[in-house]
Amino acid sequence: MSWFTDWITYFSYSLMWRIVRILPEKTAYALFSWGSRRSYKRNGRRVQRLRSNYRKVKPNISEPELEEMVKAGLESAMRYWCDTFRISDWSKQHVFETVTTTNEHLLVTGASSGDGVIVALPHAGNWDHGGLYFCAKGIPVYTVAEHLKPERLFKKFLEHRNRMGMTVLDLDGGVMPQLRNFLNQGRLVALVADRDLSKSGIEVDFFGSKAKMPPGPALLALDTKASLITVYVSFRENGIHMTFSGPIPVNRSAPDKSIEVERITQSLAGAFERDISEDPTSWHMQQRVFIDPKVSK
Repeated sequence: MSWFTDWITYFSYSLMWRIVRILPEKTAYALFSWGSRRSYKRNGRRVQRLRSNYRKVKPNISEPELEEMVKAGLESAMRYWCDTFRISDWSKQHVFETVTTTNEHLLVTGASSGDGVIVALPHAGNWDHGGLYFCAKGIPVYTVAEHLKPERLFKKFLEHRNRMGMTVLDLDGGVMPQLRNFLNQGRLVALVADRDLSKSGIEVDFFGSKAKMPPGPALLALDTKASLITVYVSFRENGIHMTFSGPIPVNRSAPDKSIEVERITQSLAGAFERDISEDPTSWHMQQRVFIDPKVSK
């Protein structure tokens, strides 16, 4: 990005951040819903990517049904941003009133065990909302974030999440030793794990196609005593619902660590596939997941 493009991007996000925080909730949601419809009509690269991802998830649906999925997925993406801009102003009561869970004990038990817990999840619903929920319950969340440009905007997002009680590490900073240390202290580490951002991704079968997913959750589970579970965050009319599953079996005495990493990562892919199949439009992934040279990044 040029300095001018950086400045425009930072200014636009900062202005929207200010405006959305002072708008009534219904007005804010209506504004972002309008934005999702406008985005659909423009049919840009991210919309095309969302469509291609959904085609993998539901290969047998008709074109009109696919387009309805795309529209709903864009609504989910815009709702994520609307809530993310407003979330730091929410009261603890509002956070609790807008979250429901299934099998929450899997996380709570892991977090209280002293051995730590790894929560792997796909890009579904609003994961920041879920993180805030556990921070409000007194369970700190440790996670990572992709380093984005412009730099000032990336720092703004880090500060935003830190104010919510999360500890967010820059993915470019060599985070694995720090994450292992957190887990050895019995902490909760949450990792969005349906998209590989490195060149060391593990190839998995995902919705009948090949995809690459990060090895981080598997490596951390093998290198620590932490349990490994998954969560799927679904949007609901009044907030989010989190469905926890697991724990994923981990063989720390496996003779070949690399094979065990592959097996664990495939297990995670299977869990993500199951959850996405049940509620596909909460999965608002607009970036490349599948190994498909026909669609550009």
